[in-house]
Amino acid sequence: MTAPTEHDLEIIAEQLGRAPRGVLAVAYRTPDGLPAVVKTAPRLPDGTPFPTLYYLTDPRLTAEASRQESAGVMREMTERLQNDPELAAAYRAAHESYLAERDEIESLGTDFSGGGMPDRVKCLHVLIAHSLAKGPGVNPFGDEAVALAADAGLRGTAIPADWPAARSTAEER
Repeated sequence: MTAPTEHDLEIIAEQLGRAPRGVLAVAYRTPDGLPAVVKTAPRLPDGTPFPTLYYLTDPRLTAEASRQESAGVMREMTERLQNDPELAAAYRAAHESYLAERDEIESLGTDFSGGGMPDRVKCLHVLIAHSLAKGPGVNPFGDEAVALAADAGLRGTAIPADWPAARSTAEER
């Protein structure tokens, strides 16, 4: 993670189509050097609570997250979550880690972390951002969605070339 430069903030504004708010750090840069995930303050400068600690900004990644959501990936992941206690425990641990990290900055007095964690899969944008910011092994569904994005042609440009492959159940899609 690095403090955002003025140039980073200009790129992020271009990516978002608006001025970024509450950016604390660039949490992930793509292999081609662009900021792609920002770490955002739990409260925006105007005081509005913003529970999404990691925010996806790269248009290639946001488009891929939307494509996966439209393809039913979230529904399939939520079904697996309900039937796999080990997966559910790993997803809950990701949620707890996310909350703890956000609360170190400022507690919002809520257990909402984003992305549907820990009981369902609701937003792949948040989960992808979390996985890219923290690296593989922290958020199982984020990791899987990143792997799917890599397989969809983003490996080596928006996704690290060495990102682990998708699990076999996801590969069967």
